Amino acid sequence: MFTPVHTHEFADLAKQKIAEFNALHWDASKRQQLGLKLENEQGELIAALAGRTFGHWFYLESLWLDESIRGQGIGSDLLTEAEQIARARGCSFVILDTLDFQARPFYERHGYQVQWTQANYPLTGCKYFMTKSL
Repeated sequence: MFTPVHTHEFADLAKQKIAEFNALHWDASKRQQLGLKLENEQGELIAALAGRTFGHWFYLESLWLDESIRGQGIGSDLLTEAEQIARARGCSFVILDTLDFQARPFYERHGYQVQWTQANYPLTGCKYFMTKSL
């Protein structure tokens, strides 16, 4: 019988087991984290980008800007710098996902295209999976 285990620790363990299996089929040692941040004069985080590169792909997991700095081109600069780092690491493509109330128009202005839409996510919205060639 299966035992319910609804914890972050168990989810991390399951991911680790998949990573161990994947390591038998490809060299994951080249997977690298990619992160950029911007802090204000008080040392508070006001912009963050996080993802990882692996092979030909840069997976952009998170891009966040504090409300006080939006609309000033900082997000564009952050994205451009991350793409340059990914390109220098040998990446040819970027993949990301964004929700219907988030940043689809922003990414489209930067050359990203919707590849797939997950409707009814999580209930009535949608999630867009987008890619770009570098």
